[in-house]
Parts: sequence; C-alpha cells; structure tokens
Amino acid sequence: MEEIYAKFVSQKISKTRWRPVPPGSLQTAETFAIGSWDNEENSVSLWSIGDFGNMDSDGGFEGDHQLLCDIKHHGDVMDLQFFDQERIVAASSTGCVTVFLHHPNNQTLSVSQQWKAAHHHTGPGSPTYSSAPCTGIVCDNPEIVTVGEDGRINLFRIDHKEAVRTIDNADSSTLHAVTFLRTPEIVTVNSIGQLKIWDFRQQGNEPCQILSLTGDRVPLHCVDRHPNQQHVVATGGQDGMLSIWDVRQGTMPVSLLKAHEAEMWEVHFHPSKPDHLFTCSEDGSLWHWDASTDMPEKSSLFHQGGRSSTFLSHSISSQANVHQSLITFWLSTDTAKDRLEITSLLPKRTLSVNSLDVLGPCLVCGTDAEAIYVTRQLFS
Repeated sequence: MEEIYAKFVSQKISKTRWRPVPPGSLQTAETFAIGSWDNEENSVSLWSIGDFGNMDSDGGFEGDHQLLCDIKHHGDVMDLQFFDQERIVAASSTGCVTVFLHHPNNQTLSVSQQWKAAHHHTGPGSPTYSSAPCTGIVCDNPEIVTVGEDGRINLFRIDHKEAVRTIDNADSSTLHAVTFLRTPEIVTVNSIGQLKIWDFRQQGNEPCQILSLTGDRVPLHCVDRHPNQQHVVATGGQDGMLSIWDVRQGTMPVSLLKAHEAEMWEVHFHPSKPDHLFTCSEDGSLWHWDASTDMPEKSSLFHQGGRSSTFLSHSISSQANVHQSLITFWLSTDTAKDRLEITSLLPKRTLSVNSLDVLGPCLVCGTDAEAIYVTRQLFS
C-alpha cells in the first residue's frame, strides 16, 4: 500500500465519507465529505483529493487535499451519509436530521431539507421537551432511516415533510447505528449488546429478530452488512471486539475476534472486495483485515505492532475450500486462523480514529487529532 497522507484541518473529525462515483463509472473516488464534533462551531464540508506532498516531521506524509466548500452545522455531526451525488444527510446531537445540497457550479452547500425534532425524549410542545441525539442514519434512495438515543426509529422519504413511519419505542436503550439488511429490512445495534432486525412491511413496534452478545452486555457502536451476502453482518463494540453474525441462524455471533484496545467506532466491509474489512478505534488505530483467498496460507499476522488476532468464540464447523465463496472465511474460524492478515494503516498511534470510509482503492479516515488521512492505493 502506498503511504497514507495526513491533512490537518483544525477541527475534530467525527465522520468521513466518500462521495459515491456514478454507477458504471470507471473513475475513482475524488471527493469526500467530513463532519466535525466537539468544536465551538461545527460544520459539514466537502474536500477533493489534492497532490500528495513530502514527509512531515512525524515521519508521515502530508497531503494537499483541497476544501471545496463548507456549511455550519448546529450540534455535533453524529453521522454522515451521501444520499446521492449531490445530497449529503447529517445526523445531529440536537436530534435534527439535515439534507445538504452541493452546488458544484459555485462550490457551495445549502440546506435542502430538515427534520428538526426527528429524535427527542419528550415531544415538541411539551413543557418538558428535550432533544435526543440522532446517532445513526442510512440512505437508500428515496428513503432515509434514522436511529437515536431516544430508542426511536424514523423512516423518512426525501421531499416528504413528515416521517413516513416512526417506531417510537423501538428500544429501551440507546440505538447506536443502523444499516439496511435488504430493503425493506434494517438492522440496528444498541447499548446493551443487541442486534435487532426490523421489517418495515410489518406493523407494530416489535423487531422480527433479536440477536445478542452473551455474558456482559457490551454496547455495540457500529454495524455493517456484507455487500454480497446479506445475512452476514459485522459489528464492533465498546470492548474493541469484532463480531461476525449470521442472521439466518442462532442468536449469538458466529465468531468474535479480539481487535482494538478500546471502543471500535466503525467497521466497513470493502464494497467491492468484501474479503477486506476495515475498523477504527478510540485507541487511535486503523486496521485493514485481509482475508483474500488469493494469498498463500499464512499464520495470523499483525503488522506494525506484533499483535496476533485471536479467535475467541464458537464457529460453525466444516472445513472450507478456498475456492468456495469468500464468505466462508467470515463464517468459519477453522480456516480463518491461517488466512487472516491484519495491517495497521496509520504510521503511529494517534488520538481516537472516529470514522473511516473505503471506495475502490481509496480510504479516508478522520481523527480527534484534527487530521484527515487519505490513501489512494489500498491494494497496491
């Protein structure tokens, strides 16, 4: 992999996302959005990848990424997702959900749509009204699903003023993240170690399936679905563990992999190479988990740190053939021990790495050290 390049932006970064490339396009990712948190004034901004420069005093490489435009954001940016090429959806600690529109002609961002009280502990108009942070969003045009600290799930449609569907008491604990399993099913993770599946075709406020970690109810912070095998889900939690789930069977993870030393904030399967997975953590690390079948057999390695990955949990059996579906790796630890390679992508430990995104050969991440890191050659 080519060096990863840092750009210091004078604000703590909570979220980083690549702008999607048009379907069928051969171009690589060129533009990314970032959201900030814990600053006197927070913002959402768009950046383009610039030229990569020289080595800096810390032994890293400095990137000349260019700020295209930015707009003030009220509250911390809790989540950020591109709705399409021009629109970005932001979740706020104030409970508000905002759709920003990018105007490429004059490089500005404007508010296109807003649901101000999407998440709240008691309703607007009540004398005891209090907002609740919106913690996660997922977009599938024309729909936007949001979850929050209030345990509420909202289904919005772009250009509709009100929520199309709201599950008010979806969870008695904080919902931390959401993703689509398959339309119209979503999966949420919460602060007591539960993964819940919801089907918007069903009326009522009950999930159609609940899976959970056993023992200590460790909060789950992030979730991602395998891009090709929709029954396979990865989650990360407060203990830094990586959990792999098969939602077709059982109520517990298929495997638990010892990972980071503190909270895992995000986990992402590579969208087109799902035998590669990426995680980032409060402990200041950013990891690439490589289980590609074209590698020679090797023991489980951790580069730039000497830590081995440890497989802790039960697994479905059956010795997998490497020519079988790639998914065999994520659902089996028997062969996985010889096939998993973990690489630390940052030159040195930093403050918390809060967010990452991968698209094609490109990766971007953002940190509490007020830096954005970018690489354009993940697999070289």
